[in-house]
Amino acid sequence: MDNKPGVLSRISALLARRGFNIDSITAGPTRNHDVTRMTVVVEGDEYVADQAAKEMSKLEDVLKIERLSFRESTLREIMLIKVKAAKEERGEIVDLAKIMDCKIVDISPGTLMLEHSDTPEKIDLLVNLLSSYEILDMARGGAIALNTGEEDEYIFRMTAGKTENK
Repeated sequence: MDNKPGVLSRISALLARRGFNIDSITAGPTRNHDVTRMTVVVEGDEYVADQAAKEMSKLEDVLKIERLSFRESTLREIMLIKVKAAKEERGEIVDLAKIMDCKIVDISPGTLMLEHSDTPEKIDLLVNLLSSYEILDMARGGAIALNTGEEDEYIFRMTAGKTENK
């Protein structure tokens, strides 16, 4: 999409008006500073994805829409999670972080903050595993995705439905 103010809000408003449930929406610059790449994950089947793509293609700021299949793309989400970590639990949480390939980004006397980037399912698994401790705060970013292999850069990304393990 064109890198202009208000484009993201017009796309999200359009989808909301048409009754689409957005699971996540992310946007960021590309190599071309005049173009922003957006990844939208909508809840639904192929029909819902097709309808959402058709609606968005009507907007003049949308340059191109490319639907990504889960088999031919890489999808990642990022999360920061702060967990209460008493002395006797800290070792267990650190071990879990290592197993799940998390990065410890902040340590205080009573807490640990972990950063994790992976598929949404593995992010959910980490949250589930850490729920036996006291989760104090959590922030998740939306999904980002790219086609695998040597395909050209796409300008607009849209994925539909729930993600599959990759």
